[in-house]
Amino acid sequence: VQLQASGGGLVQAGGSLRLSCAASGRTVGIYGLGWFRQAPGEERKFVAAIDWSGGSTAYADAVKGRFTISRDNARNTVTRQMNSLKPEDTAVYYCASTSKPWSITKRDYDYWGQGTLVTVSS
Repeated sequence: VQLQASGGGLVQAGGSLRLSCAASGRTVGIYGLGWFRQAPGEERKFVAAIDWSGGSTAYADAVKGRFTISRDNARNTVTRQMNSLKPEDTAVYYCASTSKPWSITKRDYDYWGQGTLVTVSS
């Protein structure tokens, strides 16, 4: 599985961004997908995850109510809408796939995209 993230950029606090992750190789229809982020000097942390059917989602407390994850298996993409962005959301965001139905644990993910930078200015 190869994952390609896109949609990052610079946005003012309170603004919105939409990140997408396109998968190639084996179909994403049988994998859980997740988003993680890594701020400078910090470890990579869980942000959101979605199961293979799209029926179950999970969010980190820091983004709950502001971020929404969704997937389109027909197009092999997972999308994350980020609203009400805060400066502390600034990070490189990574999409990843897991052979488990879904997971919030980094070590459960087998394949990672290259990351896309999101910068939120105050």
